Amino acid sequence: MEVKPLKKLKLYGFNNLTKTLSFNMYDICYAKTPEHRDAYIQYIDEEYNAQRLTSIVTEVARIVGANILNIAKQDYDPQGASVTMLIAEEHLGPENPDDHPFDPVYTDKEEPLPDAVVAHLDKSHITVHTYPESHPHGGISTFRADIDVSTCGQISPLKALNFLIESFAPDIIVADYRVRGFTRDVDGKKVFIDHKINSIQNYVDRKYRDLYQMIDVTVFQEYIFHTKMILKDFDLDNYLFGTAKKELSINDKRKIKQRLKKEMAEIFYGKNMPRM
Repeated sequence: MEVKPLKKLKLYGFNNLTKTLSFNMYDICYAKTPEHRDAYIQYIDEEYNAQRLTSIVTEVARIVGANILNIAKQDYDPQGASVTMLIAEEHLGPENPDDHPFDPVYTDKEEPLPDAVVAHLDKSHITVHTYPESHPHGGISTFRADIDVSTCGQISPLKALNFLIESFAPDIIVADYRVRGFTRDVDGKKVFIDHKINSIQNYVDRKYRDLYQMIDVTVFQEYIFHTKMILKDFDLDNYLFGTAKKELSINDKRKIKQRLKKEMAEIFYGKNMPRM
């Protein structure tokens, strides 16, 4: 789904509106032994290392129509990775962008990124930080990725929403969208939002809306939008790491399922739950 701009605005000067999309994405699994937990952390570190995250945020910049100014990336010891990208709205190619402010803006020249990179947009940025973790009791391991896409001007991070969901395929998503500041039209009247939105869900593709249960908390008067998403279907096979379901007794399956669902409920609702 596309961001729908309001009737084309004639502005005085630069569009000063700042639009920020913030994600927390979670992947949960059951890793029975310390060896399984270590293997899960290693798997996550390899799957979402700084190079892979750089590829993801580079595509995000392309989707929203931003030009990359600078990238910084870092893998951490013992685990985790970060990428920071600065981006610009301005068109860098030989032709002017068209009149559709939420369509991508492409450049004809692509320069290779250095081995150590930070991506900077002149007025905007994209950041990704990962947090793999596990606990010795209960066998539950959790991977969290925090993503912030902040743009200033006509471009909107909402265009990258579905790509980010597809890239991480998370069990749980906590998303916030905020429009800050104001810009002015040619008559000097302040403009506090330049596109139509009443929920982040408006911009989630139907195939993902069918997969997730979603709830909203919206403060429309302040242009603050909050959506939580959790997978509807639960298949234990998808949450076992290093252990096959056929190796477990019926009682073990029941206990592991309870632990996983408790973990997911606590993350989704943001509070500790009594034993299930």
